[in-house]
Amino acid sequence: MKGVILAAGISSRLRPLTDTTPKCLLSIGGETILGRTLNNLTACGIHDVVIVGGFLEDQVRSYVSGHFPGLGVEFLTNDVYASTNNIYSLWLTKPAVLEHGMILLDSDILFEDHILQALLRSGYESCLAVNTDIRLGDEEIKVAVDRHNRIQAISKEVPPGQAIGESIGIELFAPSTLKTLFEILDRKIIQDKAVNEFYEAAFQEVVDRGGEIYAVDVGMYKAIEIDTVEDLLAAERDILPYLAPVKADRTIKT
Repeated sequence: MKGVILAAGISSRLRPLTDTTPKCLLSIGGETILGRTLNNLTACGIHDVVIVGGFLEDQVRSYVSGHFPGLGVEFLTNDVYASTNNIYSLWLTKPAVLEHGMILLDSDILFEDHILQALLRSGYESCLAVNTDIRLGDEEIKVAVDRHNRIQAISKEVPPGQAIGESIGIELFAPSTLKTLFEILDRKIIQDKAVNEFYEAAFQEVVDRGGEIYAVDVGMYKAIEIDTVEDLLAAERDILPYLAPVKADRTIKT
């Protein structure tokens, strides 16, 4: 099992904070968003990580090598980060994760490590974290399920009344699911040139083909996607008090 962190984007909505600093290296409570994500992964026993960089990638590489010595990290580069969406960055990870399975994370989520544990202990081979404790509107990536919690629909277009909650951007995929997922991504990127879609469009195709991806309710835990200055303030106010203390010792123990 590998951790995959997508960190290529420009994050224009956080300017000027992100003019010279990638969003994942913004600090909240004395620790970067990326640092907290890596701490959460290693706390769950995941020590092999793939990071897809792009905008100011050299800073991300320098931060990881300096703050997480001993962590097995493979860096991939999205050279066209300014004109592609996260579906393209995910597609780039195929050679690194196809045979291993992965926990996929967006790099701008501040979250409790209990969420990763909930996915790993769910009993599902492939699943994603869903916040059911939220009022849904037009902007959330909404999730509809059947009576067994199998995902039936995932997109912004799912009617709020049919959805159980919001996909927060943390997913667990077994190799069997990845085989189908990357077949879909190959077609979308190479043939259809659909480089500006959200990766949830590919998840939907997996489901439409009969693939089983389950929803895991993490509404009892704290998480926030950070896109704006208002999100940063909310993260410090509402999420930070629930997070584990910052690690002083970064030595990776396996």
